Amino acid sequence: MPVKKDDSRLKVGVLGCGQIAQAAHFESCTKARNADLYAICDVADDLRERMAATHAPEKAFSDYDAMLADPALDAVIIATSDAFHVPASLRALEAGKHVLCEKPLGVTVEEVESLKAAVERTGKVLQVGHMKRFDPGLEAAKAFIDDGMGEMLALKAWYCDSTHRYPMTDAVQPLIVASANARKPAENPKANLRRYYMLAHGCHLIDTARYFGGEIVEVQARLSEKFGAYCWFVDVAFANGTLGHLDLTVAVRMDWHEGFQIYGERGSILGKTFNPWYYKSSEVDIFDERDATTHRVLGADGHFYRRQLEGFAAVILDGAPMRGADIDDGIASVRTMIAIARSAETGQPVRPDSVSGGL
Repeated sequence: MPVKKDDSRLKVGVLGCGQIAQAAHFESCTKARNADLYAICDVADDLRERMAATHAPEKAFSDYDAMLADPALDAVIIATSDAFHVPASLRALEAGKHVLCEKPLGVTVEEVESLKAAVERTGKVLQVGHMKRFDPGLEAAKAFIDDGMGEMLALKAWYCDSTHRYPMTDAVQPLIVASANARKPAENPKANLRRYYMLAHGCHLIDTARYFGGEIVEVQARLSEKFGAYCWFVDVAFANGTLGHLDLTVAVRMDWHEGFQIYGERGSILGKTFNPWYYKSSEVDIFDERDATTHRVLGADGHFYRRQLEGFAAVILDGAPMRGADIDDGIASVRTMIAIARSAETGQPVRPDSVSGGL
């Protein structure tokens, strides 16, 4: 059915016309009730022109600074390679635009800390694209944690990509269009798979754990590499005393395997999360000790990327509370990924607040 749009809408420009923009962000802008796809920007003429013909933004730019100079533009979605996230976000903030930046926020501690200074200086909204926070199943779990579960005892979470994910993803995503003229980072991100998998997948697992359990103050990690698979087992200490265990494995010889289990004072939670491109809300069973009953939200609307954009727009247009990951969440995720890498290398526990540099 046709999308019913609000009268007041955020004018959004998308930087980058690559895979994540094509699979998620263009459609999110056109479907969002409180946002519009105002502009797109890419240096690759062939790709930009094809995406403009497909998604019909009001404007299309080959130059990022020209898009940022447009006074009608309210905000940008940074949908580029990881190495470009911080520089592109900084330019947008300095131009007076709000930013929704794809995850991870950045690749080094120093650059993401510099971004925080820009957010504070400009007063603009910056949200990190941890879209799983807008999964209705995860939102129901968080509501029970905050209002019904009491103290948390322990949290286990796992994110295990599958050897079969690409045939599954290709079946449900639109045909992804590539261009030989696309701008690429100086270093191939997949040249170091240990680093790539942590940045691409580990940031999701870490943010989910922090969304539920709060600040992570220490990690102790082990890494096993066999037959082309990478497996991190991470013991986690949360600031509130909760014990945690994280499993990041790429790739398991089975279906997509992602979820979490939480034990609390007045109940427990068991969640199963699906390949994100199915747009299917997590199946989350919430057991409440007070009535000895298990509850599960249906979560019929599982378009996490569109819901993420609507939440971002609501903060800017309506002064709504930030439901997504903010600058501090993005920095904490980067610091924790680096701490896990350092711990796996040394065999020693590492505090995220003690690390510097990158992976």
